[in-house]
Amino acid sequence: MKTLLTLLVVVGAFVFYNSIFVIDEGKQAVITQFGEPVRGAFNEAGLYFKIPFFQKVHEFEKRIIKWDGEPNEIPTKDKKYIWLDTTARWKIDNPLLFLQRMQNYNRANYVISDLINGAVRDFVTKNVLLEIIRSSDWDEKYTMSEELKIKEDVRIKVGRDQFSKLVQATVATTIKDFGIDLIDVLVKRVNYTVNVRNTVYDRMISERKRIAARRRSEGEAEKAEILGNMDKQLKEIQSVAFRKTQKIRGDADGEAARISGEAYSKDANFYAFYMTLDNYKNLIGKNSRLVLDTDSPLYKYLKDIESTSK
Repeated sequence: MKTLLTLLVVVGAFVFYNSIFVIDEGKQAVITQFGEPVRGAFNEAGLYFKIPFFQKVHEFEKRIIKWDGEPNEIPTKDKKYIWLDTTARWKIDNPLLFLQRMQNYNRANYVISDLINGAVRDFVTKNVLLEIIRSSDWDEKYTMSEELKIKEDVRIKVGRDQFSKLVQATVATTIKDFGIDLIDVLVKRVNYTVNVRNTVYDRMISERKRIAARRRSEGEAEKAEILGNMDKQLKEIQSVAFRKTQKIRGDADGEAARISGEAYSKDANFYAFYMTLDNYKNLIGKNSRLVLDTDSPLYKYLKDIESTSK
């Protein structure tokens, strides 16, 4: 009797253990019976019950899951081959639908890879290289966009940011039917193939030289403008200074004439003698020898001085 009771307790404990299940935080679950889902999805953490042995618990992640694709070599519309490496984030939005359509994570990753790679390849082959590598139609002065600008006048209509959003939107619509919510698709890396890389490097060097030449040209133009303004200001200063000089000189000449007039009115003979001496002083050098004619005014004045002194 004791052995039977112990056996019943063990069996009861085993049955009870198999009739309960716990959903942890960040998890969600679906219960199936004979392969068919029963009840709804369990999205909240907690302790739940099921029919032991007949019902099976399928647990799935509730948190965001990261997908990493393999780099693919894809030709662009302008026949440039690039290596494109993408990544994405997704989560199980409907665990019941996910179980019915996907069954497991491996199949989900396969479907996600197929859809994203197909959408990426479709976009790349329909757009030129600049649409893939540039974020937008930049119009900033002396940016890297100048280095990547090709001879044709290509206007960026989509750009790298919109490219990611378009791929995400395209895939998300389809993958929603699998119980998956595709959060975003990002381009991790874009690499050129060897041939394209060399061409791009040569173009970047050429464009850098062109930008440098333009900067030098603009610098020379600015220099010429500065020198022109400086020359204009210098001429204005010289003109003002010349006018002031002429005014001062005119005032001085007027004052000298006034003083000379007063001196002449007081003693005309002395004034004439003084002016004669002043003229000779300006004409004769320091070590010059003066020869006077007896009819010269200076000789006359000197003769008069000699007669007066006697």
